[in-house]
Amino acid sequence: MHTQLSPRQLEAFLAVVEHGSMTRASQALDISQPAVSRLIADLTEALGFALFDRRDGRLVPTQEARFLLPDIRRSLELLTRISETGRNITQNKAGELRIACLPGFAISHLPGVLAVFLEQRAGVRVTIEPDRPERILEWMVGEQFDVGITDGFEGHPAVESETIDIRTVCIFPQGHPLGRHKVIRPRDLSDQKLINTRRDSMFYRLLSEAFVADGKSLNTFIEARQFTTACEFVRRGMGVSVISELDAAQYIGRGIEFRPFAPVIPHRLSLVRPIHKQPSMIALEFLETFMSSLQTYALKTG
Repeated sequence: MHTQLSPRQLEAFLAVVEHGSMTRASQALDISQPAVSRLIADLTEALGFALFDRRDGRLVPTQEARFLLPDIRRSLELLTRISETGRNITQNKAGELRIACLPGFAISHLPGVLAVFLEQRAGVRVTIEPDRPERILEWMVGEQFDVGITDGFEGHPAVESETIDIRTVCIFPQGHPLGRHKVIRPRDLSDQKLINTRRDSMFYRLLSEAFVADGKSLNTFIEARQFTTACEFVRRGMGVSVISELDAAQYIGRGIEFRPFAPVIPHRLSLVRPIHKQPSMIALEFLETFMSSLQTYALKTG
């Protein structure tokens, strides 16, 4: 083989095999008959052996050409798939998206956003890996994931972030006396069993300061790392909690009620990605979609 084969040569060869003549092959390919003849001649020269014999006025592939026929079919099918995949990627309908997130998100807000996002993107493969914020940061620095959803992010030179403050609410079992309040303050919770997030979190520190400012102490009954865990305890009547409204909204109609909490304590949520890894179009579009999904629960500034 002295020259590189071209897809057009292989298409012409396959068309002649299927139609039995240069003329009908040219009609099928919508090119001239001399163009088909030239493509077959160039392919014959490149391969170094005859491709067709004429029998009863019809062109039939030689034994050598028959041997190559399965590979030629597979090659053209592969090129077609590559072309279709390329179009899908360009239209953000195919690709791979790797998301690292807080464990609560993997079973609450994220699945609903992804379900809508993937409706028109059947070719997109998604990997979701839940873990603690420290681990998510490690993955971002190591460029192992495209997107991270975390809290308590304080910045890193290898990570780009966008942060949004989510409103905070007090949740309690359906029918609880706290339902009489329009707004719930620390003093309203002084005799309640409190279910709070971990003590080393910024959210816990802000909540504790709010209780002190209201002349009360934050006495934790159950400490839970994730807001979704707190929701499960509350709906079973084991206490009340102050959490992100984003998480509380997932439990509407599931045995939990909530009211705004004052003073304002934001739950700071960050969307992060590796700064030195070129983001795919799918990743950028997902980030935009997910950020938009948070606006309903975002604290209004100004």
